[in-house]
Amino acid sequence: MKLLTTMILAAAAFCAIPASHASQPATRVIAHRGYWKAEGAAQNSIRALQNAIRIGAYGSEFDVLVTADGVPVIHHDDRIGERRIEDTPYRELRSHRLSNGEKLPTLRQYLKTGAGQRDTRLILEMKAHSTPEKERQAARIILDEVRRSPAAPSVDYITFSKVMADEIVRLDPAARVYYLNGDLSPAAVKAAGYAGLDYHHGIMRQHETWFNEAHALGLEVNVWTVNDEPTMRWLIDHGADYITTDEPELLQSLLNVPE
Repeated sequence: MKLLTTMILAAAAFCAIPASHASQPATRVIAHRGYWKAEGAAQNSIRALQNAIRIGAYGSEFDVLVTADGVPVIHHDDRIGERRIEDTPYRELRSHRLSNGEKLPTLRQYLKTGAGQRDTRLILEMKAHSTPEKERQAARIILDEVRRSPAAPSVDYITFSKVMADEIVRLDPAARVYYLNGDLSPAAVKAAGYAGLDYHHGIMRQHETWFNEAHALGLEVNVWTVNDEPTMRWLIDHGADYITTDEPELLQSLLNVPE
């Protein structure tokens, strides 16, 4: 009788789990440079962020560089035309137009848009700069800008630069920092104080054991940039926590994410 009662209580507890939690997929979707393939958007545009929020993406990734006068701007390449961003004052770049007609966004403008919602995380990639000192300075400027924003709790940091990753961890040990370069084992990522590894899918195919090793250490695994269904399925099967993609709705359909 006691055993039967215990089983009934356990079954009741299982049924009491909220449906939204029970149905949440293990793998979540990060839109690469926002959902820029949707109508009216461009890579790293405000509209691309809005599109990622609209479709319910877990995260929207974007790239940040710092101008010569200390203004963080959203742009992937280190140059706009012939001008290298880190060597150019913002006033000379502010009129630059993205392919959808938007002006070059600043980090402050991007965060303002992200602050108006809570469901989509802002995946901030700190782009490498030309020297370690410039990278440390850029990391400090970016962190200060984030800290001033109501969107700060929604921001995660990713970077190829170990210098920048280490500077964020030093200044804010609670920050969620993910390393992109692919040259550190999960144990080394853990020792550095990062929240996880964020590696190209080719690296993860070469090191399949890193999924389990990372999870055993309490780390998360993001994989980029994955746009084809077979690779998405392989990563889902291997337990990737996040997949960064230019095709977020395709990935959502594989995960059966409700609209």
